Amino acid sequence: MTSRRKFLTRTASLGGALAYPGMLFAQMQGALQVEKLNFLEISVANPARSLAFYQELFGFPVQSVSGDSTVLKIGSENQFMTIRPVLDNETPRITTLGYSVPDFSPDRILDTLEANGFRKTVAPDISWPGIEFPMTTWTRSNGEATEVYFSDARGLIVRLTDTSWCGGGGPLGNVCNAPEAAPDGMIHLDEINHFTCFVNDGAGANVFYQELFGLEIQAFQGPNSPVTGIGDGKQFVMYAGPLREGGNTPANIHHASFNMTGFMVDDVLETLTDYGLSDRAERQTGPMMHYISLRMPPRGGVEGGTPEVYFTDPDGILMQIQDITYCGGGGYLGEVCLTNQNL
Repeated sequence: MTSRRKFLTRTASLGGALAYPGMLFAQMQGALQVEKLNFLEISVANPARSLAFYQELFGFPVQSVSGDSTVLKIGSENQFMTIRPVLDNETPRITTLGYSVPDFSPDRILDTLEANGFRKTVAPDISWPGIEFPMTTWTRSNGEATEVYFSDARGLIVRLTDTSWCGGGGPLGNVCNAPEAAPDGMIHLDEINHFTCFVNDGAGANVFYQELFGLEIQAFQGPNSPVTGIGDGKQFVMYAGPLREGGNTPANIHHASFNMTGFMVDDVLETLTDYGLSDRAERQTGPMMHYISLRMPPRGGVEGGTPEVYFTDPDGILMQIQDITYCGGGGYLGEVCLTNQNL
């Protein structure tokens, strides 16, 4: 395994001082096109336990297995979640989020990222926080397929793959067998809806991603809390910060959210309870809990509160479930956004 010291030395030899992305905004203007959110990876203490949880509760089938990592398929489109074991000095968490890129070309993407302030480097150890190698980009091989990664200025790690990627063979990773049979699941989830990331500079992150990928604000969850939309008018990433701990604090993918058809709060909570999750009530959030957060008008919700349902898995990793129409905006279902109101 590459030592951390060797990695940092090698990284330094491949480029000059870190460029703050704000210096490049004028040149970027949507340098890369992304299509959808298509991926998340979680590191867990007991992969077999986590696999059972996500399959029994949501019916996610196994799409592929690579070493210690299991790729689960979400819904009917090309969206996936990878489960892998935690490594030394690592805690269970969401490690990575991913975008699909049309007309995927690793060389073109790497060159574009380099032209916009990133430095090409060797692939770091997968357990290291991105804040240790900010504004770098690298590749990993998955069979014939090449996956492009980058760590932004705040240490958020992002993966880019072709729109057709399914964790399989071929140069684009799109040669896959049918997913393995899985339990029916108690709740059917349609797709990944959004990620909320806590970073040391939320305002800077919002501008950076809007400029790099040509994205637009699709809603506000408070005067200083824009929601950056991804393509379809529903998916988004929210960057919240600054962090109280200071500028060198690693970025934290606080939670991922899925959407479903026929979202009804009481039914979802009842199903989660039937599976074995408990109501958090006034307790500190821990593993296998659920709760509701009512997003009120000052945070862009409806009068009385837009209900948002959260749950934690066996490792305490936080997830959210919303209606298929949810876009992070107003209305009871969070479905009223700038992009669908012609504003």
